[in-house]
Amino acid sequence: MTTALHTSQLTSLPLLARGKVRDNYAVGDDRILMVASDRISAFDVIMGEPIPGKGALLTQMALWWFDQLKDIVPNHLTGEAPESVVAPAEVAQVAGRSMLVKRLKPIPVEAVVRGYLAGSGWKEYQQSQSVCGVPLPVGLKNAGKLPAPIYTPAAKAAVGEHDENITFERTVEMIGADLAAKIRDVSIALYERAAAIALKKGIIIADTKFEFGLDDAGQLVLMDEVLTPDSSRYWPAESYQEGSNPPSFDKQFLRDWLEQARVDDQPWGKKAPAPRLPDEVIAQTAAKYREAMERLGVRVRFSASEIGQFKRAGRP
Repeated sequence: MTTALHTSQLTSLPLLARGKVRDNYAVGDDRILMVASDRISAFDVIMGEPIPGKGALLTQMALWWFDQLKDIVPNHLTGEAPESVVAPAEVAQVAGRSMLVKRLKPIPVEAVVRGYLAGSGWKEYQQSQSVCGVPLPVGLKNAGKLPAPIYTPAAKAAVGEHDENITFERTVEMIGADLAAKIRDVSIALYERAAAIALKKGIIIADTKFEFGLDDAGQLVLMDEVLTPDSSRYWPAESYQEGSNPPSFDKQFLRDWLEQARVDDQPWGKKAPAPRLPDEVIAQTAAKYREAMERLGVRVRFSASEIGQFKRAGRP
């Protein structure tokens, strides 16, 4: 396992922004180097301790899913090696955890697709028998499978703020009817393809979110991450039971611990700073992420520089 990276510090490229997980650097005016750190957030608060290996895992899973879905919609990958655009001394911060991508005009809508009723969707259904303006049948249960996947978009928020669930009609107002409809239809197609692939491997994808941008020609492009445990709710199919939340391959273990965490003998108020994470919480959270990748059968792809390091160290 490589040393955990909480925050990248590249000086050979201009820093564009730091998100909850990714640090984005400008590569000329047409590309972005996205470095997936080992940071983890919960309740929109970034934890002080990283999860070793998380950034590389997220990157490798995203690359695998981009390949599975590339015939549905173009994605932002350039196909170029991320290591090629940084100084030699910075390769260790980039290798295995980065994507060199096209610079796009981001669309300020998170495209959420739900195949099951869980989380905030379940809470909203109990109150209104709908989710984000989408009416649903009577009698659905927590974690119940929906008759068909539904599109429930959200307005993207700044780091540290909560995304806001919105109706499809609101997205039409924001970005226009044609683009809103295309994002909805493409998102559902992506989810259906991914859910079928995952189910064959013993994983239920209860819900997920996609992000899109437009290229210079106005073409819709899938961007950011895709179908990772950070952006999706993964359940083990063998323990799924309607009516209760199955254990998930994501940060739910961390969230559950934080719900009980105390700071200065008071319950943590879900605001920064976060409580210090014990080693066992870090280890078990990392294990949940790894299990998702292993079940899918994602093979980690190493860079040429990493392979050279392994050979010099006598590793196969």
